[in-house]
Amino acid sequence: MPKMKTKRAAKKRVKATGSGKLKRHRGWKRHMLEAKEPKRRRRLRKAGLISAADLPRFKVLVPYI
Repeated sequence: MPKMKTKRAAKKRVKATGSGKLKRHRGWKRHMLEAKEPKRRRRLRKAGLISAADLPRFKVLVPYI
């Protein structure tokens, strides 16, 4: 059976943790930052995890991560 191809766009956006979960950057931090609370902006700095519901879909997109 041939190798599965990795979706390069998805690979650039996620990174695997040691336990196999996928880490991602948060959105909503590009512009109009003056309107957002400092607490909210600080929270957006931190990386988030791909939710358990979306994990199977990402495993197909990025099989070897």
